Amino acid sequence: MQIVVLDDYQQVAARHADWASLGADVTYLDRHLEGDELVAALRPAQVIVAMRERTPITGDLIASLPELRLIVTTGRRNASIDVVAARDRGIPVCGTAGLAASTVEHTWALILAAVRHVPAEDRSVREGGWQTTVGTGLAGRTLGVIGLGRLGSQVAAIGQAFGMDVVAWSQHLDAEHARSLGVRPVAKDELLAGSDVVTIHLVSSARTHHLVGAAELAAMRPTAYLVNTSRGPIVDTAALVEALHAGRIAGAAIDVYDTEPLPADHPLRTAPRTVLTPHLGYVTDDGYDLFFREAVEDIAAWRAGAPIRVL
Repeated sequence: MQIVVLDDYQQVAARHADWASLGADVTYLDRHLEGDELVAALRPAQVIVAMRERTPITGDLIASLPELRLIVTTGRRNASIDVVAARDRGIPVCGTAGLAASTVEHTWALILAAVRHVPAEDRSVREGGWQTTVGTGLAGRTLGVIGLGRLGSQVAAIGQAFGMDVVAWSQHLDAEHARSLGVRPVAKDELLAGSDVVTIHLVSSARTHHLVGAAELAAMRPTAYLVNTSRGPIVDTAALVEALHAGRIAGAAIDVYDTEPLPADHPLRTAPRTVLTPHLGYVTDDGYDLFFREAVEDIAAWRAGAPIRVL
């Protein structure tokens, strides 16, 4: 059996699970492949292990891989896999559990880095400077949480620990649940206009595509920060870049992008007052242990004739 693990950027997949227990030939691809190069690398594989949504596994790609028998994705869902096309070929798509805490922690790393200008001050100190910015305190400020689900609820709780007033909105927000968490449910416009930090915690879908666009950015305070650790397409990137250059918002902290890896000439790379990280929300040692251990379990169960965690 041949297994290909996609997008092992940090060359760590091999050490986070007992792949040898499968008795298979495992190939770890440590760079992002596309097009014909991707097809050539995957053509011998019976099993593909996808690291989150780094590489789309489309219907056309599936059709070009006659040996493919199983797709495993890390995480509970993967919008970049054509599950219907796989099912039509009789190919199960199995997932794994994931750790919410790692994304919550990274969200707060980004919030604090943005409001206290950590990257700029770090760079200044290394270049011989000293105290070049004035940070924004969080106690007594308002945190606006767009999406109060598993992740948003934990982000809200930490905001409260910082002494922030926390408000929330989503298209299907449960107002009673919000109040039970000490969070005020508000309308979208009120959240945007009244929040000092706006943080997004929604699933990417047709309904949430460009949910935060030019109009929403214009509604925010010029002293407010936007944080996105969910999915890139939820924010209209062109509108965000324009708002940053125009000074319409104080800054943005971004972990997710429309295209990943982010192209070298992408305008976000030169946008002012930004903190940019390369989709690190789930990238922790504990998270990788869970992802790859359960990926190996998925493969073993499938080979035994009883697939588990089928999406």
